[in-house]
Amino acid sequence: MKLTARDAPGYFARPDADKTGLLIYGGDAMRVALRRQQVVKALVGPQGEEEMRFTRIAGADLRKDPAMLADAVKAVGFFPGPRVVLVEEVNETLADKIIPAVEDWAPGDAQVIVTAGSLKATSKLRKFFESHRNAYAVGIYDDPPSRGEIEGMLKDGGLQNLSDEAMRDMVALAQTLDPGDFRQTVEKLALYKLGDPVPVTGADIEACAPASTEAAIDDVLNVVAEAQPSEIGPVMARLQAQGVQGVALCIGAMRHFRTLYAVASHPGGPGEGIGRLRPPVFGPRRDRILRQAQGWGAAKLQDALTLLTDTDLQLRSAGRTAPDMALVERTLIRLAMMAGRR
Repeated sequence: MKLTARDAPGYFARPDADKTGLLIYGGDAMRVALRRQQVVKALVGPQGEEEMRFTRIAGADLRKDPAMLADAVKAVGFFPGPRVVLVEEVNETLADKIIPAVEDWAPGDAQVIVTAGSLKATSKLRKFFESHRNAYAVGIYDDPPSRGEIEGMLKDGGLQNLSDEAMRDMVALAQTLDPGDFRQTVEKLALYKLGDPVPVTGADIEACAPASTEAAIDDVLNVVAEAQPSEIGPVMARLQAQGVQGVALCIGAMRHFRTLYAVASHPGGPGEGIGRLRPPVFGPRRDRILRQAQGWGAAKLQDALTLLTDTDLQLRSAGRTAPDMALVERTLIRLAMMAGRR
C-alpha cells in the first residue's frame, strides 16, 4: 500500500506492529534516516536493540549473502515484543533479494523496514511494496515539516510551553534548516530550557539556532546602521586582525542593507516585512533589524545600496589605488553619517 504525504507523519509516529514491512525512499538521505529512526523507535522502543529485537543489515552485506534477510526475519527472539529487521541503503539491484524474504513473511516474523534512495515509479521494489496488502511504501521529499510535525518534535523534547510568537519562529526556522539541523536545534532548545518554567521565547530560539557565519561582521554593520561612526574604527581593526577581507565585508553590508530594505519597503509595513524574511530572525536581533529598518526608511536604504554597489565595483576594479579595507571603511563611515541625518 502507498502511504500518502498526509497520512505518513501519523503512521511514522504510531506504526502498526502487525504489518509485514515498510519501504522508505527518497533523494535526501538525512530525511529518510530521520523517518526510519522514528518508525523503528516507535516499533521496538528504546530498549529494542539491547533486547536483540532489532537487526540492522547493510545493503552491501545483503548483496554478498542473500539469505541474511530471510534468516533475520524468521529468527526467534529471546525477549517478547515486536521485532524489526532494517535493510539500509538499498537500490533497485537488491529487489530480487528483498522481495522473496518479504513474500515469505508470516505473522510473528520480524517486520522488514527498507530504506532506499530515489526510486522511479517503474521500480520493481517500489511497485512491490505499493501493491502489497500488508506493507507500505512512502516517498520522502524535500518538503519542510508541517506545523503538526513540529509540535510533535517539540512535545517529544518536553517543549510544550511556547508563546504564539515562539511557535511562529519555530515554523519559520523549519522552512530554512535541513531536517537534521532543525532536530538538533530542538534538542538543544530542550536542554537550554530544562527546568525553566518560563515559556520559550524568540530570544531562546535565537540562542539555540545555528550561528550565522557572518556573526563577526554583524557587529560593525549594526554600528553603521545605528549611526555610530566613532565606533567603526575599533571594530574594523578587530575584523582586519581576524583576517576578514574587504570584499567579504562589502558583500555582508550589501546583504544586511538589502534585508533592511526588504523590511522597510514591504507593502504591509515593516512589521509584516520582518515576518517575511528568509532565513527568519528571532528575539533581540529581530527587534534590532525592525528598529533599523524603520529608522532608515526605504528611500535612504536605496541610497545606501547604491553607495555599496559603487564600492563593490571599485573593489573589483583593476585600477583602484586604495587598500580594500580602507575603501570599505570610508563607505561605512559615510553610511553611518547618512543614518544620523534626518
